[in-house]
Amino acid sequence: MLNAILYTLAITMLGLSYVKNKSKTKMALRKAWKSFENILPQFLSILIIIGISLSVLSTETISLLIGEKSGWIGIMTAAVIGSITLIPGFIAFPLTAALLKSGAGLTQIAVFISTLMMVGLVTLPLEVKYFGRKVALLRNSLAFAFSFLVAFVIGGVLR
Repeated sequence: MLNAILYTLAITMLGLSYVKNKSKTKMALRKAWKSFENILPQFLSILIIIGISLSVLSTETISLLIGEKSGWIGIMTAAVIGSITLIPGFIAFPLTAALLKSGAGLTQIAVFISTLMMVGLVTLPLEVKYFGRKVALLRNSLAFAFSFLVAFVIGGVLR
């Protein structure tokens, strides 16, 4: 129901925008389409990787690697994978939902999503270039440590 309301509202606002200024609305739609075209290859490739991963990895394997009973090893595994993976948020959240349904633990998923969003080992060279080695390493280290705090709070509250 909420989706229908939001779609109706968006279409209505687009119509009002078009009535008010046709050229600006057309330009905005072209820019939006261009942005969509730029995101689409990354989005599709990550969806394919997620689909293959979830079809290859059984529920038991996911539970063994990052399930509730995997303990510190599962938490560290999720943290390392999150730190080295570069996935946009709009793909990461559905991925984590699928992982939770497949048997992943809350604490493990919380540390995964926290490190995924806050720690950037892939982007570290770029950070070093713009912020300097000390600041980049300090930021990533603090973000990595904070991810564990977030994970334990979420794991404790949502159990």
